[in-house]
Amino acid sequence: MVRPLILSITSDLQVYVRDFGLLRDDKCLVAEADTKIVGAVWCRIMNDYGHIDDDTPSLAISLYKEYRNQGIGTELLRRMILLLRQSGYKRVSLSVQKANYAARMYLNAGFKVVNENPEEYIMALDL
Repeated sequence: MVRPLILSITSDLQVYVRDFGLLRDDKCLVAEADTKIVGAVWCRIMNDYGHIDDDTPSLAISLYKEYRNQGIGTELLRRMILLLRQSGYKRVSLSVQKANYAARMYLNAGFKVVNENPEEYIMALDL
């Protein structure tokens, strides 16, 4: 049985998680360490900060702080890109704060800046 995850998230971030798994384009991978989920990457087609068009899933990734800088995020990203390619998507997008160290990870993975504002980059990767 799948139990829904109850989160206290501000309303502007609900688009990332509300009813996740019910939509055809919802995808998620998790990383575990010592039987604990330590990070996740997920995507869905949604009108979020990284939205490009209605055919391109937007990606989000998160790791507990103590598990960062160990290659876990890079591996989660690599596997999600592979899953999206195998699922027939043509590209994936995301939004990242310019000051976020993960921006370099996305560039190294082949993402290109397609738009920006003073605080963030909108990036896309052709699959």
